[in-house]
Amino acid sequence: MRNSTTGWLLLAPTLFILVITGLLPFVYVLSVSFFDWNTFAQNPDPQYAGVNNFRRLVFDAAFLKSLWLTLKFTVFVVLSQLVIGFFLAKMLMRDMPLKGLFRTVHTLPLMIAPIAVGATWRLLTVPGLGPIPHWMKEWFDISYILSRFPDQAFATVVIMDIWHWTPLVTLTLMAGLSNLPEEPLEQARIDGASEWRIFWDITLAFLKPVLLTTIFIRLMDALRTVDEVWMLTGGGPGAETRFIGLHIWRVVFPKTDYGYGSAMSLITLYLTIVMCWFLYVAMTGMKDKTR
Repeated sequence: MRNSTTGWLLLAPTLFILVITGLLPFVYVLSVSFFDWNTFAQNPDPQYAGVNNFRRLVFDAAFLKSLWLTLKFTVFVVLSQLVIGFFLAKMLMRDMPLKGLFRTVHTLPLMIAPIAVGATWRLLTVPGLGPIPHWMKEWFDISYILSRFPDQAFATVVIMDIWHWTPLVTLTLMAGLSNLPEEPLEQARIDGASEWRIFWDITLAFLKPVLLTTIFIRLMDALRTVDEVWMLTGGGPGAETRFIGLHIWRVVFPKTDYGYGSAMSLITLYLTIVMCWFLYVAMTGMKDKTR
């Protein structure tokens, strides 16, 4: 009893912070989502609307498009970062010249704030000023103008996110690879197992907790990305890189439609939880099958 009381007392500050910064804002957003609240309307006071804000989402083409763009962006960046991060982690686990220097340079993007990353990439891609449009024209004879070509804008945003966050995946996977037990790997090689079977049945099985944690972190970050994209493209050209975070920002702040913006935020949170849950179930199911 005494140990239990001590434990709760030690957890109390953390629980208090979680309630203030997490639970109370969630409850407030949930309550606001059931109201029509627009300070630019004739009646700026909140008006109870029931589930009308959520019903609007189903028929809102702009919201559905931003959601589709966000999901497409998330799939591209998370899969690319996992693949590139794994190969870099495997490479950095070996003895190689200048490994320490490469590891330091590789992790430098993590120290840069997202808004600074977006501003830097913006300077790199401005026609007539940045080197990327010059190189694309000189080497591939391609006119590289983000404000004109949606595919170029989307691809650039994806590449920027991969450059920024792949080092995080590399570091987490290196931590997992360094803790792999040697005995099962050596036994599998003695038994004549191929490198693919060793990777699938042993390496991947032991890395699943690390992989799950890494995927969850990157999945949640990718679904709510705002800073970098805002600085690089502003959501353009048109709305071709207006991901869900940018779309909610435009609804809540310039239009001051707080009720509808709250409903979009809750739907985005719900989809994030569902995606993480399905991913968790799928990977734990794979773990059971490999035993």
